Amino acid sequence: MRPAIGIDIGGTNLRIGVAQGTTILYENRFTADFSSICKQHSPQFAWQEILRLTMGAVQDAVSHHPEVKSIGIGFPGFIDPASGRIAQSPNLPGLRSVDLAGDLTELLRLPVVVENDALVAAYGEYLLHGEPQKSLAYIGLGTGVGGGLIHAGKPFPGDHGIAMEIGHLIVDPGGRPCGCGNQGCLEQYASASGVAISYEKLSGKYLPTALIAELAKQEDALALQAFRQAGISLAMGVAHLIKILDVENILIGGGLSQAWMYMKDAFQQQLDHDLIPVLKRKNRIIISQSGDKGGIIGAAYLSAGHH
Repeated sequence: MRPAIGIDIGGTNLRIGVAQGTTILYENRFTADFSSICKQHSPQFAWQEILRLTMGAVQDAVSHHPEVKSIGIGFPGFIDPASGRIAQSPNLPGLRSVDLAGDLTELLRLPVVVENDALVAAYGEYLLHGEPQKSLAYIGLGTGVGGGLIHAGKPFPGDHGIAMEIGHLIVDPGGRPCGCGNQGCLEQYASASGVAISYEKLSGKYLPTALIAELAKQEDALALQAFRQAGISLAMGVAHLIKILDVENILIGGGLSQAWMYMKDAFQQQLDHDLIPVLKRKNRIIISQSGDKGGIIGAAYLSAGHH
């Protein structure tokens, strides 16, 4: 397999790498608060910024590896499988029916493939785990909560490209408002931003999630409670997922997974409570050890036509 560029675009950063199979030859990370740009500016301006920053990252990668011939991108949003366009992105408000693949192909003169970020990460993690025979469900805990399913060795996007939107399962009817337009969605409780909201509601003050994790490490009761809430909400979503898919391997990644030790007891307790007896303890909950390299590897692999 020839080297390809893999890009993982998040709400607050962009990771890029050149991968050959599951080996990353080059890697870089750019801080880019796309979420704030989309909230504070017109969709047209935000879109030009996303293109500009992505192009700059690609040009940097190509200068190190001029032999690359394709680019794969994992993007947070609903991707229409028929057109390849990004229909909507709850965490990047204002973007509607934008053509990242088409626009970048034209600008860079290289073929670009765009897929949902969590589905891409799911595929990368699946490849990194030596392509297990059984299905793999991936849940990414980042700015939001994403999901991806690998079934029978292939990424499963669903009929409309919206499969595994676990972050938008409602775990608290009438609860916190979500960027998708609904209320009480899982990602308002079990994402990095969800933990920050929980902590603010408990303490009356807003703190970045990294600082809340530091407080949890010092056994601060309110910080631990915010993470406990995340664990309970996540287990409620995962229990629904298991009951529908009967999937054994559930892999949890994304930045917030690094704080798993503060969530896992509440998560396991809730999962045991919510599952039907025949499904209890039939699952492997795996915490990603890839350091979020799954997104880069999955995107590069998909762009090279290996799906």
